[in-house]
Amino acid sequence: MGSDADRKESKAAAPAPVVIPGRKFFVGGNWKCNGTRDSIKKLVEELNKSVTPEEYLDKRKRKHIIPARINKDYCEVVVTPPFVYIPQVVASIKQEYQVAGQNCWINKGGAFTGETSADMLLDVGCKWVILGHSERRSIIGESDAMIATKTAYALSLGLGVMACIGESIHARETGKTNEVCFGQMQAYLNELKDPKQWAKVVVAYEPVWAIGTGKTATPEQAQDVHAAVRGWLSENVNPKVAEDTRIIYGGSANAANCKALAKMPDIDGFLVGGAALKGEDFTVICMASMAKHEKEEVEEEDEEDEEEQED
Repeated sequence: MGSDADRKESKAAAPAPVVIPGRKFFVGGNWKCNGTRDSIKKLVEELNKSVTPEEYLDKRKRKHIIPARINKDYCEVVVTPPFVYIPQVVASIKQEYQVAGQNCWINKGGAFTGETSADMLLDVGCKWVILGHSERRSIIGESDAMIATKTAYALSLGLGVMACIGESIHARETGKTNEVCFGQMQAYLNELKDPKQWAKVVVAYEPVWAIGTGKTATPEQAQDVHAAVRGWLSENVNPKVAEDTRIIYGGSANAANCKALAKMPDIDGFLVGGAALKGEDFTVICMASMAKHEKEEVEEEDEEDEEEQED
């Protein structure tokens, strides 16, 4: 047995808890209408491997850095399988991940063929739901009012909501980006009259012209809209809600562009489409959270690595 001095020294050497300043990074992986039981199983296995910090640390040769893994202390991560695969994913994915539905009905279930209620999502283990996605708006024809009604009902049951907004290419080119986004935000506000309701809302800005097209808003373009939406929240809800609400980017975020986007002050994460179906790429996107919290240290260590390679 060690002495009291040894025990005190050991206790003193224990690392202090990491305190993450500001809004916690949030990444949602939208699997859309993709997958089979076998491919979902493989993807979950890839994601489960991403929660082991040693693998990344060995590759990067870093000693003092936030553990590079899917870690809910540093980055809140949610995956959204197709409805029929939700139970499979809930049963097999590690606790670092939460599971969401891709849509839900406007209220409790009933004679609504083909719909899935928020109650059902909760029953199978979902914690979140995506609402207002541009594909639901443009292809299915869901209105701002309908989406807002869904949002209020889901929140009333305790589900978190990824509330999507975004403009078309026409709106972007005619200078109406803010007008469109603010109109969609107002529809949500019409139903969310209590500021406390916004605590479970993550706003997802997804420029429609950048979804599935390979085009991506520049970090500066995305930042401008995120800052404008935060300003709208401050003016129309209150400054605290504006400061606390996470606004994530959803326009073709990928492993190549995520870090530059994440460095923007008002970009708090991503809603990921195609790249969410690739376990390694999705992990890289989640790790972009370090761009906010470890920027200076990472740059210093990169310089050290370069010096070591030169030696």
